[in-house]
Amino acid sequence: MTALRFPTPPVHEAAETLRAEVRAFLTDVLADRSPLQRADSWNGFDRDFSRKLGQRGWLGMTWPKQYGGHERSAFERYVVVEETLAAGAPVAAHWIADRQSGPSLLKYGTEEQKQTILPGIAAGETVFCIGMSEPDSGSDLAATRTRAVPVDGGWHVTGTKLWTTGAHHADYMILFCRTSGTAADRQAGTSQLLVDLKATDGITIRPIIDLAGQHHFNEVHFEDAFLPSSALIGTEGAGWEQVMSELAFERSGPERFLSSMQLFIELIGALQGSTSEAAELALGRLTAHLVTLRRLSRGVAAMLEAGENPGTHAAIVKDLGATFEQELGDIARNLVDAEPDTASTSDFIAVLAHNTGNSPSFSLRGGTREILRGIIARGLGLR
Repeated sequence: MTALRFPTPPVHEAAETLRAEVRAFLTDVLADRSPLQRADSWNGFDRDFSRKLGQRGWLGMTWPKQYGGHERSAFERYVVVEETLAAGAPVAAHWIADRQSGPSLLKYGTEEQKQTILPGIAAGETVFCIGMSEPDSGSDLAATRTRAVPVDGGWHVTGTKLWTTGAHHADYMILFCRTSGTAADRQAGTSQLLVDLKATDGITIRPIIDLAGQHHFNEVHFEDAFLPSSALIGTEGAGWEQVMSELAFERSGPERFLSSMQLFIELIGALQGSTSEAAELALGRLTAHLVTLRRLSRGVAAMLEAGENPGTHAAIVKDLGATFEQELGDIARNLVDAEPDTASTSDFIAVLAHNTGNSPSFSLRGGTREILRGIIARGLGLR
């Protein structure tokens, strides 16, 4: 078995100085945001909030200045992500673009794509969605059947993407599709294409209402949609390698254990004054897990800062983080006798209801538990 070590993140004075600035900003701009709204941080869509982050230089933080970035460290970016999520800020308008779409374009995109797209992301103006999952394939991305057929000047795209978060808001999508061969070829023959959702004919976006009764997911159908040759990201046929790199960005941050932070806060409040030993043990255990996950996640940030590939490490944090968040809801229900209800005047009960409705997705988004453990097994040399 291959040894796996998470690097120790160094003390970073600039990052900690920034933390105080970010907290003061969030205290001000989120003052009127209710606990239930804060619980929906991942899916809170607010272009104005994202623009404010962009104006402060807190998006595209590690990117070159020539593309609208600020050439700051991965640790400083980590602080902004950590503090906005812990505070329950509405991050959906910039979330995907800043976290993975922008870095993917920075790594694989053409100079034209970088110059055209990245400054808008860094300014909090440009919204992205992810075109990966498809009907009947689950997390098996290699089974993609969406096809881009070469034509004069570009491609005609036909197929369907599913569970596409925020597609109804998005300006662009990075589409994972097949440009040659068949689904039987698996990873071979796949590519990534940049899709302008506002200016491309032949695209239909249909809402999918989730278990919590919210509209974040969508089905995106392509019917002979034309994309110009300039839409190709990276190398034709190298889509699998590129999409794996993108998923490493998706799984590398603290979001995998902070999206339920508001429930943890409300649970502590609900247990104030309790003399229950079981409550003390549960809160101590949860706190220890949270601190450990944060340490591992900051180790991934150290790898990114060093230019290393954190794919296996990020998969570990994502898997453990999803487990933590799902266990948190179960523990809260066991400690406090309350029926989840989003209409409740009790902040704890309302936030618990939100967590209960969303919890099943925690071990699906960003790759199922089974897929992640396969990645981890390969990283450890076990398969």
